[in-house]
Amino acid sequence: MKNLTVPGAATLEGAALIALRDCMKVKADEKVLVLTDTALAPIGRALADAARSIGSFTVFVEMPVMERNGQEPPAAIAELMKAFDAVAIPTEKSLTHTAARREACAAGARIATMPGILEQTMIRCLNADYYAIAERTERVTAILTAAKSVHVTTPLGTDLAFSIEGIAGISSTGLIHKTGASGNLPSGESYMRPLEGTAKGVLVVDGSMAGIGNLQALGETIRLEVAGGRAVRITGGDAASRLDKMLADVGPDAYTAAEFGVGTNDAATITGSILEDEKVMGTIHVAFGNNVSMGGTVDVPLHLDGIVMNPTVTVDGRVLLDAGRLVL
Repeated sequence: MKNLTVPGAATLEGAALIALRDCMKVKADEKVLVLTDTALAPIGRALADAARSIGSFTVFVEMPVMERNGQEPPAAIAELMKAFDAVAIPTEKSLTHTAARREACAAGARIATMPGILEQTMIRCLNADYYAIAERTERVTAILTAAKSVHVTTPLGTDLAFSIEGIAGISSTGLIHKTGASGNLPSGESYMRPLEGTAKGVLVVDGSMAGIGNLQALGETIRLEVAGGRAVRITGGDAASRLDKMLADVGPDAYTAAEFGVGTNDAATITGSILEDEKVMGTIHVAFGNNVSMGGTVDVPLHLDGIVMNPTVTVDGRVLLDAGRLVL
């Protein structure tokens, strides 16, 4: 079954309607909150207009840009989020891995976070076949959930291993239909936390890095040496120095290898916007910082994803990605 489309879908307005009507299943009798910031207000207004066109009671809130990904919003905003059936959050900095998002979902809200979303991403990726993406994502998640160990290598020098024994994978399918559900829009990834303390080896980030942008365009890579589940040395050029500073500003726990994810969206491309980049089919991403949203214990106000191109991934010795080709 393919996503429904709307006249003018290849426009911001059409993509906004698909996001709310199809991906979030917003109904006329529901209350919808669109929470945005000054950087992404035009996308927020398009989503609010789409919600109103459905007939939903719609509230539009614009706040200042937060300082970092994973930073908690003000308490008044967190409380407001709990009062709505559906919440769409196009903001420059991510609210995905925050207590505010988790608590609003626990109160019953369906939440779509869209950190750093670009208009071109909105138009291209919201017109993807999310039922096909969901099926692909669920298959990857099932493989990861049943496994005990992961090993990632790349031609540029990544050689990273970690345990995932006893940890359930999470599917971000782009279909946010159930009460209390949440995910990114656009979406398409299977992800989980590495078991704390087990990640070791080398990670070379060569696609893009949250808070920095498209590393391919910059002509840079970031090399992270990992031991005991944490990045212990970060080297490279200016991008590496910037990443090290962002982590250091939060504290030692921010260096925790917090997430391993596999992209499953065949419409996504590397743009420098992590929201889209981490969904690119054939890539993996490793994040550092907060892992509470994945059942972990590291609760810091930061979560930064690094995208790795052309990886070979083995799961309990079984090939899942072969030089960037998803093997199912």
